[in-house]
Amino acid sequence: MIRRLLLALSFLVAAGCGSHGVDSIQWMSMGTIARVSFKGSASSFALPSMRSSRGDNRCLVESVRSVYEEVERRLSIWNSESEISRYTAIGGVSPEMRPCYEAAFELQRKSGGVFNPFWRGKGTGPDLGGIAKGFAVDLAAAKLLREGMCQGAGSCGVLLDLGGNLKVVSGEWRTGIRNPSGEMQAIVLTNGMACATSGEYERGKHIYDGRTGLAVTNDLVSVTVVHPSSAMIADGLSTTLFVLGREEGESFLKSCYPEAAAYWIVKQP
Repeated sequence: MIRRLLLALSFLVAAGCGSHGVDSIQWMSMGTIARVSFKGSASSFALPSMRSSRGDNRCLVESVRSVYEEVERRLSIWNSESEISRYTAIGGVSPEMRPCYEAAFELQRKSGGVFNPFWRGKGTGPDLGGIAKGFAVDLAAAKLLREGMCQGAGSCGVLLDLGGNLKVVSGEWRTGIRNPSGEMQAIVLTNGMACATSGEYERGKHIYDGRTGLAVTNDLVSVTVVHPSSAMIADGLSTTLFVLGREEGESFLKSCYPEAAAYWIVKQP
């Protein structure tokens, strides 16, 4: 239902990092590309033995991977044994996944159904695909911070990216949004900040209005949302704002999610 745009990334060297660069480890997860990027001293990125104060940086990556796999196991509508597939049969949700359900239902209410986790119709459970990836990123970032796994791992920064849903675990990073002419618009993200982009960069890919089930036709190429703390909220908002369009979307954002900011890429004449 939703097309997630993968952001083209460029990186801003944080203060104190000198000229040392960025290293990334990526894999497939939740149907898209997952990436953990590290920024710090050259010794932090001496593959294959990247070290942190808590051991191999690959342990950090495995910690992130395990979170993503758990979210997918519980929230995939394609798995008949998942928590969300059994939603209508048993009712209730697990405490671990509850924030994702609550955020989706809140966004549905505030948007008047533009964001609609029940788009599949009556008699079916919700589909949280519109915010699940952002939720997984938030959980993974919280786990890394809680377990102290970022101390020394990329001493100047760690960035999580799941299908274009970004969250800064530590450091300062710059993400680039490419417009139709190929130019890049830079956005700087610091500790805890998150962003997500929805768009229709590929022919035949569409975003649908949750109220009507119809594909959206407007003058937008993409919408990028930056949130001070939640990749999950940024994830859901980016699609919602794309459907609403710039004028209505800006009004909605100001009244319902004033802490967030949106960057709009408009189609060229």
